[in-house]
Amino acid sequence: MRALGIISFEDNTANIEGLCDHRPVPAIAFMGRYRIVDFILSNMTNSGISNVQVYCKEKPRNLIEHLGDGKHYNINSKRGKLRLLYGEKSFSSDVYNHDIANYMLNMQYIEEDPNPYVVVAPSYFVYTIDFNDVLAQHIESKADVTMCYYNAKDAKTSFLGCDVVKLDKFKTVKGLEKNRGKLKSQTVSLEAYVMTKKLFIELVKKAADTSSLYWFKDVLADSVDELNIKGYQVKGYVACLNSLPEYFRVSMDLIDHKTALQLFKSGWPVYTQTNDSCPTTFAEGSKVSSCVVANGATIDGTVEHSIVSRGVTIRKGAVVKNCILLPGAYIGENAKLDHVVVDKYAIVHHIKKLEGTDAEPVYVARRDRI
Repeated sequence: MRALGIISFEDNTANIEGLCDHRPVPAIAFMGRYRIVDFILSNMTNSGISNVQVYCKEKPRNLIEHLGDGKHYNINSKRGKLRLLYGEKSFSSDVYNHDIANYMLNMQYIEEDPNPYVVVAPSYFVYTIDFNDVLAQHIESKADVTMCYYNAKDAKTSFLGCDVVKLDKFKTVKGLEKNRGKLKSQTVSLEAYVMTKKLFIELVKKAADTSSLYWFKDVLADSVDELNIKGYQVKGYVACLNSLPEYFRVSMDLIDHKTALQLFKSGWPVYTQTNDSCPTTFAEGSKVSSCVVANGATIDGTVEHSIVSRGVTIRKGAVVKNCILLPGAYIGENAKLDHVVVDKYAIVHHIKKLEGTDAEPVYVARRDRI
């Protein structure tokens, strides 16, 4: 595919509370063995995009370690390249640290790329797509920009803060506004765009000249009357991980095998950094049901409808229900957890019960001991 892949970062409305304190959204652990960035990056490499730029807003260390040289994403260094780009500049305020500012700071790498097209998408939308199909429609329709969208049926509670697309009968974008949760059904922009590299550079520079606070989607919203922007409908499973309750809800949804098959499709692998640790140990007397369990864990208690990541330890008598346990978490004897997100290397053993809800899951911070 003759396109440069650009993975942009989330805007200021997206914040997975607690988990974002130590790493950017793309680097957050997801479904036991993945990171959030793995899904959009795998979509790009499976589509044949061999040059990919991943932009990081802040705290790049975890993302650098996870992405490595890109070999585990099937990127051949002889014909392609994975770049992690970071705005090496001090911003006086977080509002100035947006995608346009980072594109401008790294414009040399965009201009030097030989591909005639760009595919731009953030990582915090999780779905499966072949960008070859999007590019084919883009070329056939002779559009200036092709924008991916999803017809959401749960927009009152999900996709809050995302852009809503106004389309005419020809699927031409006529306007963009924010989803405030007023309607159940909305046409949600996935902030994924296909266009020529030349136009992308022009729009980035136009945004930079217009306002020092503009994001790329702002300049697109300003340009709907000037550009021919066509919509491309994405079907199947689509989720937006832009808050802790949504991160929790989506994770719980994907425990169901039928739901997970809508995202994890045959012949379309989701690549990630591999870990050759030993298989999970299930002690005699342990009970595990309706769970996603990664390798390297030790389970001696009861676990129901939960996600158990690599290297997690659950001691005898512990009862874990509707929880997400990130790598290295330790749950002590007789502890009772329900609707809890336990961050990496946290220890829960002195307190005997933690209980949250779907709307407000309890979060145990990274390396905390409670």
